[in-house]
Amino acid sequence: MAVSTSAVYNFGSGPGMMPSQVLQQAQREMLNWTNSGHSVWEMPFTGSQFQAIADQAREDLRQLLQVPDHFRILFMQGGASAQFSLIPMNLLKQRGRADYVDTGHWSAKAINEARRYCSVGVAASSQEEGYRSIPDFDRWQLSPDAGYCHITSNETVNGVQYPDFPDTGTVPLVADMTSDFLSRPIDFNRFGLVYAGAQKNIGPAGLTIVIIREDLIREPMATTPSAFSYQVIDSCNGRFNTPLTYGVYLAGLVFKWLLAEGGVAAMARLNQNKSGLLYRAIDHSDFYHCGVEEGFRSTMNHCFGVVDSSLTSVFLQQAEAEGLLYLTGHPAAGGVRASVYNAMPLQGVEALIEFMDRFAVQAGSSACRQALNSGAKLR
Repeated sequence: MAVSTSAVYNFGSGPGMMPSQVLQQAQREMLNWTNSGHSVWEMPFTGSQFQAIADQAREDLRQLLQVPDHFRILFMQGGASAQFSLIPMNLLKQRGRADYVDTGHWSAKAINEARRYCSVGVAASSQEEGYRSIPDFDRWQLSPDAGYCHITSNETVNGVQYPDFPDTGTVPLVADMTSDFLSRPIDFNRFGLVYAGAQKNIGPAGLTIVIIREDLIREPMATTPSAFSYQVIDSCNGRFNTPLTYGVYLAGLVFKWLLAEGGVAAMARLNQNKSGLLYRAIDHSDFYHCGVEEGFRSTMNHCFGVVDSSLTSVFLQQAEAEGLLYLTGHPAAGGVRASVYNAMPLQGVEALIEFMDRFAVQAGSSACRQALNSGAKLR
């Protein structure tokens, strides 16, 4: 793949762009971690060195999100999709029902998986309107007998995000925050469990973080594998089996980077700025469109389209040639998707907007449109 600029920006939905400072530190320490003479790759997970890495990562994450002491932080494996099964298996031994809110592609997948283990009540859904918003909280039909209520805080495929979170009372609120974890502060008083795959804002794919209230750590269903039991993982301090040691190490470096950058509140301000610039560029042009209702638009995954869809493939090809990578929308939705996670600098968003403006102007004339469809490049 050849690009025409020295700057390359990864707009992929995941694995996403990582901070260059983190990658550079990992490169420096690859063969000789802190002058130990060996790599983290080779480090025994039961030894004091790795345990210090994991403990520090938990401590830094707790500080970043102000996680209360009565929540436990678990480093697990299998991604968020594994949690779709593990949450009912771990939380519903005593209760056979859970409520779910359907707001897009990933919440629908979570619902379908949970139905293998329990009775699922769909408390609210925005499917009929094309997943363009979040259902009003006052319309949710929650069951007081549910073991938990599950939401997906940010839908990467549909570009929809919760602007705020509901109070579900005595029913624990469980949230898949894979794609907006660490992008904004979290009030843990609202939640019983938060989980996230690492490959967006945390680190490499495979590592999964589960933050769970202590009273919800209980004996799981009998069929739950021990390696996926919250109770077992917590009691063994994450050492029941070999964890993703290098993934934990890289996540710890990202946490340190976030703290140095001003923490989650600073990231939230930066993300609002980046996202606002990009949505304004879309809305102020008659060449692009975004179908998500304002107020529910994701600050992480900006899903939009070229009004003349015949130019979408040309747009994507030429963007890639200029170092603006992985802008193709999810196959289930099509169009364009610009994922702007924490590590994406403001300059990357500005470069995308400049390209979008230039493409719209040059593609506006019929002669230029014909040339673009024939493979000509923007000048």
